Amino acid sequence: MLLLIEHYGWSDAMRAAFEPHGRAGHLPGRIIVQQREAHAVITDLGSLWARLSGRLRHEAREAGHPAAGDWVALSANAIDGTATIHAILPRRTAFVRRAADSVQTLQVIAANIDVAFVVTSMNADLNPRRLERFLAAAWQSGARPVVVLTKADLCEQPETQAAQIAALAPGCTVLVVSVRQGLGMTSLMEHIAPGETCVLIGSSGVGKSTLVNALLGDERMATQDIRAADARGRHTTSNRQLVLLPGGGLILDTPGIREVGLIDADEGLSTVFGDIEDLAQNCRFRDCAHGSEPGCAVRRALDGGLLDEDRWEHFQKLSQELAAIGLTKDRIAQEVARRRMAALQRTYRSTKKDLRNHGS
Repeated sequence: MLLLIEHYGWSDAMRAAFEPHGRAGHLPGRIIVQQREAHAVITDLGSLWARLSGRLRHEAREAGHPAAGDWVALSANAIDGTATIHAILPRRTAFVRRAADSVQTLQVIAANIDVAFVVTSMNADLNPRRLERFLAAAWQSGARPVVVLTKADLCEQPETQAAQIAALAPGCTVLVVSVRQGLGMTSLMEHIAPGETCVLIGSSGVGKSTLVNALLGDERMATQDIRAADARGRHTTSNRQLVLLPGGGLILDTPGIREVGLIDADEGLSTVFGDIEDLAQNCRFRDCAHGSEPGCAVRRALDGGLLDEDRWEHFQKLSQELAAIGLTKDRIAQEVARRRMAALQRTYRSTKKDLRNHGS
């Protein structure tokens, strides 16, 4: 008989990682609902509401808070049915973005995921540039990206649009889905294997919660119709929730993310824009800025219509964003080092003063 946590992806690898925490008398659990102050954690005792220990809360200021999908070590309070989270187990994969109030702070929004469903709708709000940004972050997470084009019933030529998107998503399966018409749902479910964890990422209102409801066969997630004025959906999901599906897989529904910050996403960017990087390898000069230099393969492709100008400009924008984040992180690292050195010097002076006073 399977333990309860084994339905949620508990594996031999996680069991080995948990071993020292087990010796300390803690229980393993997985965060299935992420909220600001407390998290719902599934354990072999059932679902418990858990808060961070004081030590972990202090460490989280720099290391980051636990996220939906995280495996944690916790202690349960038998009196009131609550729990305390003492540690976060090592993550296999993580989907990250910039914190809403910070340029440089990394915020994990989904952990230990196997498949990243990059969801966008096929109505007037379809934005290839936004999709490229999501794909770069998805590849960087370590998960396997699958592009899901929803609301195909609102598109006059879904096959044509799907082909255009596929050209922007090398190495990715592209699925065309309409929940209303039941189109593509079987293909979607084939990508959710038992024991695997999938995450839905995409802007507000593209149909993520509707997809979860369809997979569950139950209206568990709140949904709203799109706005007629601009074809954009309205935000409905208020927290990140890991859901066990009837077929044995797991899926994580997240709030809509209007902007995904690329933190250390060089590899993901290279995957999404591999065609541009291949072109750059053929430039005459290694340090080609792709401007007026002679023998520039990128400029030749742009002039010949082989490379879309908007795609090139977006690649430049994302590359500059990554470079700026790298510089910011370097400055922050230098400031942290400076503060640590100042603290050591203060400690040294204080200790020296105490020794002089003690000696007198």
